[in-house]
Amino acid sequence: MARIELNGVRKTFDSAEILKGIDLAIEDGEFIALIGPSGCGKSTLLRIIAGLEPQSAGEVHIDGVPVDGVRPSARNLAMVFQSYALYPHLTVFDNIAVPLRMRRHSALARMPVVGRLLPERSRVERGIREDVERVAAQLELSALLRRKPGQLSGGQRQRVAVGRAIVREPVGFLFDEPLSNLDAKLRVHMRAELAQLHRQLKATFVYVTHDQAEAMTMSSRIAVMIEGDIVQIGTPAEVYENPGDIRVAEFVGSPKINVLPGLVRADGGLEVLGRPLGLQTSAPAGRCSICVRPERVEPGAGSGAISGTVAHLENLGAEAFVHVKVDRIDLPLVARVNPDRQLPTIGSAIDFAFPASAVRVFDAAGKRIEVVAPVRSERVREKALG
Repeated sequence: MARIELNGVRKTFDSAEILKGIDLAIEDGEFIALIGPSGCGKSTLLRIIAGLEPQSAGEVHIDGVPVDGVRPSARNLAMVFQSYALYPHLTVFDNIAVPLRMRRHSALARMPVVGRLLPERSRVERGIREDVERVAAQLELSALLRRKPGQLSGGQRQRVAVGRAIVREPVGFLFDEPLSNLDAKLRVHMRAELAQLHRQLKATFVYVTHDQAEAMTMSSRIAVMIEGDIVQIGTPAEVYENPGDIRVAEFVGSPKINVLPGLVRADGGLEVLGRPLGLQTSAPAGRCSICVRPERVEPGAGSGAISGTVAHLENLGAEAFVHVKVDRIDLPLVARVNPDRQLPTIGSAIDFAFPASAVRVFDAAGKRIEVVAPVRSERVREKALG
């Protein structure tokens, strides 16, 4: 297993700066996901860790040892690609065995005719067979060892690619969007399999994806990358509940977080669409963004609520989404509701509200503003103290 540390890693292509000084410590045995929109530099960063791409500046350390300039095979990291990269003319057994044969056989022993005559080849091959069969059993591939990749489903091919990585017994695994070619049902199944595999191996997993569901359900920490920077890093719950940047708040979560125009008054009070929120901040007066997750929006609220018109309904069976058009907001506000309740009709008027605890506030630059709910009066305080 391995601890991977990145210090000030930068990457430029001609005049384009792809990575802008990445500092990241990945603990031994950790499952960390690098997520972000396309073009943010996450795959480039993974390739730099693997040694497939040289960085323009900065250092990469594995277990405290600098590996800059060390060839990929000497870093002892296994990489699983989006395209699986299987040899179509080889069986499943031979695909998994390739890295072992490259490592354990001499160049002469790997020759097709001469190699078979060498006495030590049979002994090495027996060891390779034992290791391949062990890994195949672990990934439920034992019945498929004689098939070729063209005879396998997408999920089976993905497991073969993972098996080829496992059999090497590397210190860490690097995954570059490995599930993006699978259908939705199979992605859910493979997410569970990869999470279980990590628990079994207890190895370091670095997983690149643009699919937040994969990151949220499998990883112990998430690093959100945007425009070549790691904007926030934390557990899935921390990143979801307490985004430090509005770009993180909008990227993590499906449907995306609702963003409403707000205002910080001169007295520190917060308003949304001209209505007071009952929250205070020490931030300077000016415009801000009031953000609320769809599941915290409460349709059908009473007086003092915000009004709008139902623009669209999505009933997914287990949950439903109500899209509400509100004046002065470009995009409809989305509320996640229980479909068992009476759903409104499209075009009907609707009121909605949200608790103060659900509000996340960001300034004009998109940075998080801390807010508090003020004590309303000394009488309320005395009554609470009892």
